[in-house]
Amino acid sequence: MNQERILQVLLAPHVSEKSALMADAAGQYVFKVVPSATKTEVKQAVESLFDVKVQSVNMINLKGKRKVFKGRQGQRNGIRKAIVRLAPGQDIDFASAE
Repeated sequence: MNQERILQVLLAPHVSEKSALMADAAGQYVFKVVPSATKTEVKQAVESLFDVKVQSVNMINLKGKRKVFKGRQGQRNGIRKAIVRLAPGQDIDFASAE
């Protein structure tokens, strides 16, 4: 996989209360990724960008929510998330990565 694709796979860390608890308790981090990303691409991207060893990757597709606004139906954009479990002893510090 080329360096350009590695930089495009990860969009942003998904910051929520649940993801913070997962990071503290189980060493799992959640990232928003492009819809075409695969598990191996996410693994290679996290390992190269943060210099950590990835144990496993799980992918989640969230469909956009259907909404009605002033009588018109629409749908919000869906997102794809990757839950990355790091090897024991590994850690990602987002504050120092910036």
